[in-house]
Amino acid sequence: MTERSEHARRLLPLVSGHAKRSSMTCQYKCGNACFRPVPNRTESEHFGDIVARAVSRRGLLRAGVVLGAAGVAATSGSQLAAAAPGRGRGKEKDPGGRTAGEGHQFTPVAPNTDDQLTVPSGYDQDVVIAWGDPLFSDTPSFDLERQSVAAQQRQFGYNCDYLGVYELPGGEQVLCVNHEYTDEILMFPGYDEANPTREQVEIAWAAHGLTVVATTPEEGTGRLTPVLDHELNRRFHVGSEFAITGPAAGHPWLRTSADPTGTTVRGTLNNCAGGMTPWGTWLTAEENFNQYFANASAVTDPKAAAALARYGVGSGATGRRWEDFDDRFDLAVEPNEINRFGWVVEIDPNDPTSTPQKRTMLGRFKHEAANAIVAEDGRVVVYSGDDERFDYLYKFVSRERIIPGDSAGARRHNQRLLDRGTLYVAKFAGDSPSGQIDGSGQLPSDDLFDGVGMWIPLTTDRRSFVPGMSVAEVLIHTRLAADLMEPTKMDRPEDVEPSPTTGKVYMACTNNTARTDAQVDEANPRSNNKHGHVIELTELGNDPTAEIFTWSILLLCGDPEDSSTWFAGFDKSQVSPISCPDNVAFDEHGNLWISTDGNALGNHDGLFLVPLEGEERGHVQQFLTVPTGAETCGPYITDERVMVCVQHPGESSGSTATEPSSHWPDGGTSVPRPAVAVVWKA
Repeated sequence: MTERSEHARRLLPLVSGHAKRSSMTCQYKCGNACFRPVPNRTESEHFGDIVARAVSRRGLLRAGVVLGAAGVAATSGSQLAAAAPGRGRGKEKDPGGRTAGEGHQFTPVAPNTDDQLTVPSGYDQDVVIAWGDPLFSDTPSFDLERQSVAAQQRQFGYNCDYLGVYELPGGEQVLCVNHEYTDEILMFPGYDEANPTREQVEIAWAAHGLTVVATTPEEGTGRLTPVLDHELNRRFHVGSEFAITGPAAGHPWLRTSADPTGTTVRGTLNNCAGGMTPWGTWLTAEENFNQYFANASAVTDPKAAAALARYGVGSGATGRRWEDFDDRFDLAVEPNEINRFGWVVEIDPNDPTSTPQKRTMLGRFKHEAANAIVAEDGRVVVYSGDDERFDYLYKFVSRERIIPGDSAGARRHNQRLLDRGTLYVAKFAGDSPSGQIDGSGQLPSDDLFDGVGMWIPLTTDRRSFVPGMSVAEVLIHTRLAADLMEPTKMDRPEDVEPSPTTGKVYMACTNNTARTDAQVDEANPRSNNKHGHVIELTELGNDPTAEIFTWSILLLCGDPEDSSTWFAGFDKSQVSPISCPDNVAFDEHGNLWISTDGNALGNHDGLFLVPLEGEERGHVQQFLTVPTGAETCGPYITDERVMVCVQHPGESSGSTATEPSSHWPDGGTSVPRPAVAVVWKA
């Protein structure tokens, strides 16, 4: 929390501007997705438009009737009202009695464009591990001019994103890290985008994937040091073996010439956010997989072609040209290979011999997150956003219940929980007069953007609820299945995470500049939404397995001086400006932390603290900023340390390996290296 000083309470300076994401980021991160037509071309009426004609806070019984008619059992108005968010300016007290002074207290960092990791006064920082650092003693240290495939397969990968941490009995901290994608132009001097070499492509394959690395904490500081040759150290890359599990495993759409059974696949691609499960495994989410596959125009089967279009696959060559070196990335040769990506993957970091599992029951789309919570009855719920403009929020509810403990039987049982259950997609309904949701972001007359919603079942592991689609078809072509059920189109739902202290769910909607005034609804109330927003969702009865929820917008991000912004009712003159929320996390006191991607205010991205309860609710405070061209990813917060993945430093238009725009973290004239950074109170 913020130190109470006049300096800390004054409004922080701003730098105005438009979206900051560079053309290089657009190219390498998502294959220029925002410059292509929106994949979701459905024209269904917004659920908010339907329900707004029938819903008011005094008429929630009628809302229950509308919700029931849309496919969920009708819920009484009294039940919905009991779960509804509080009215007014968001000052409700937490029944747990937490106060605003718990957790990190600091003077907010001012917005800036410095090529460094900027942290609050009184804090120290260090780099834990960076691209190319070895995991084993027989592996060379990073050398830009002497890279090799063999070395990269045993070194820390590129563009770290999600960071999960668990502690071993002896105190060692094991890091579980995603490597989302590669910036070849920053990796290889003289890189020719039109004609990459086989060695460059294979090094990029090795730099994708995942890392498990053990670290030892330094006594008296927050510093962590990697342990070379630790038995748990491990790298997964594009050539590693992954198993396909769940109801879609073995389906003809997952079979290829290399895998006629449809149950084994090499590699994982574009791993973005994720989560750690209550039974000690790691969930990693495959996101922008579509950009790696070429020649969609060669696919003539109508169902397959429709799915490729809905997932935004390009018609010709890819930017990385992997198809020139491996036929499985050429849809003209292997039209089913792409269906083997876009899943949530479960890894057991405690077992260095285990094979990662692609869990088809959680659906296939551009997963940004996979965060689990255990319901009171023992069932497991996993939330996930589909990071695309006008796409959807999902959750999975397991059919079976978790077995507590760490016995071999409990581990075997719990590691099958994600193969059986029900997959849902979300509809949101606002309760304000429709004429007051006009795209401006101005609060409606009831002082909140809020309402009710429902989870629409798409399929169980035994039965599909989508007309004309089997269970496996729903799971493989989840976007097409969801379209038929008319959920709410969101502004790029990215990380979604339940609070471990309250059970409320928080979803970061990063931005959507394609939304027009005619397309706004109360859950997405701004047109040309370049700064994004954060939604707080409360399941009915605080039960994550419920099919009804209430929701309200916690933050409408942007310049606090802009009238379209909202910070849960907190005094806007006292908050840090925040733009493009991406990942969310919680500290042990229940405070929300938000990392940003693509700051559209002209400053560098950063990490922000947001209290959720009491008088400080909505008090956004910037904790750090990242270097030039970088994105803040994977925040992990404890009282001892704050950790972030600094992704794609130097990813600025015109930047190259020999003339980079950033020299972080090594300084001098060095090439920028994505890295895990740690910050602690001095």
